[in-house]
Amino acid sequence: MGIGGMWRAAVLAGAVWWAGAFHAQAEPVALRTPQGVLVGETTDRALIFRNIPFAAPPVGPLRWAPPQPATGWDGERDAVRPGPSCPQPMNADGSPNLGGANGPMSEDCLQLNVFAPKLAKRAPVMVWLHGGGHRTGAGWVYDGQNFARDGVVLVAINYRLGALGYFAHPALTKEAVPVPTGNFGLMDQIAALKWVKANIAAFGGDPGNVTVFGESAGGMSTLAILATPGAGGLFHKAIVQSGLGWFPPSSLAAREAAGVAAAKTLGLNETATAAELRALPVEALATLDGDYQPFVDGRLLERTPTQALARGGFADVPLIIGWNSGEDSLMGPRVTPQQIALIPPAARAVYAEEAAAGDEPLARAIFTDRMFGGPARWVAANAAAGKPAWLYHFSYVATRMRPRVTTAAHAAEIPYVFEYWGRRTPMSVVSAEDRAMADRMHACWVSFARTSAPACATEAWPTYDARNDALMEFGRESGVRRNFRKSRLDAQTAAVVPTLGLK
Repeated sequence: MGIGGMWRAAVLAGAVWWAGAFHAQAEPVALRTPQGVLVGETTDRALIFRNIPFAAPPVGPLRWAPPQPATGWDGERDAVRPGPSCPQPMNADGSPNLGGANGPMSEDCLQLNVFAPKLAKRAPVMVWLHGGGHRTGAGWVYDGQNFARDGVVLVAINYRLGALGYFAHPALTKEAVPVPTGNFGLMDQIAALKWVKANIAAFGGDPGNVTVFGESAGGMSTLAILATPGAGGLFHKAIVQSGLGWFPPSSLAAREAAGVAAAKTLGLNETATAAELRALPVEALATLDGDYQPFVDGRLLERTPTQALARGGFADVPLIIGWNSGEDSLMGPRVTPQQIALIPPAARAVYAEEAAAGDEPLARAIFTDRMFGGPARWVAANAAAGKPAWLYHFSYVATRMRPRVTTAAHAAEIPYVFEYWGRRTPMSVVSAEDRAMADRMHACWVSFARTSAPACATEAWPTYDARNDALMEFGRESGVRRNFRKSRLDAQTAAVVPTLGLK
């Protein structure tokens, strides 16, 4: 299959199918922070503070501008109810969208939620970047109480999405000199990390021990942060879940051209001013189609994460990275004839087993390996030249879904990482085997946050080395695998890496 079509399919697909619950049996709790007093709630597992602003509202002249510092407040601020999601396409019937979000939206959305252990002092901190194709999702979707129960301060953030988060236009570029432009969602994520550094001690967190982690678009964002010089010193380790890893070359000029074309669909010509752009209704921008993701703007992001890994400039921190066995769920229920036609003849020899099963299994296997498996292994191999990296493959399928489902879909690992299945999965359908997998995977993530090395309470997870090519599989039969899908992933690396502008 062609890299361009598969890339776009992965980037625009939704990332999260579950959503957090709020707990009625909780007591109010007040906390003084550098910004002011927050009144949140305490449960048996955590202190919870929601809707905390980490940047000024990006409205009016601050639409399509770098995030500005949040102001403090007098008196007490309600931190029990979640804040609004950033503008995004929502389901008309009010059900959660592909990013797990529903309910109120607002451009004034740069806020975060904190789940803190009780009586914490210098606890490790984990900052979660949600998925959703850079178009959907919200930090409030995720419940971090079990991280807090296990001694970790969990921070889940919002960031600008879609055309409000990743948009370039000549008028905005001219206005922005010399500050960065275009990557506003990425700027928001970095602003949140700056907030964590300045404020998290008030919640019992250690600003010197911060793990940034995310899934899908959040994983891509994590890689972009690792490649952003201006983010240095704001984090100390990283986890990338299904975050791709091979980024095609990009440029501000190309994104500006796309921005001009998008503005034309909303009635503005190529000479539109920054003021005319900012006068566009948020409703039209929230649903505007486009290719939204971090890109090389030359000011904030100077090269793609792939280029930074190959040339230097990628943060040298401990890293966990991996992918799921059924990432092809992003392709939808049917593979199209056009996708099948793009399968190169040489792939049929490398993927002989899949080819024998038919064109659809072959196309799906190539998609998963090219978009996720191959990039994750390549990133681990290159990152391991510095601080250690660990590679994983998640193949576990919940007991209630067998035998109807045979592979772990995109985002299927999230409930096991959070050890929480969300408001749409009653615990009565979660088996003891499911809980054991969650105990194991959650423990790996927590121990990594604490010590910079995952300890999973069973077989030791070796650091990644291309010579040994070992990963940890989280599946019905978990354990270390060596040379996992080696010939297939080698073939994808050989085909794609030369196209990524690394020389």
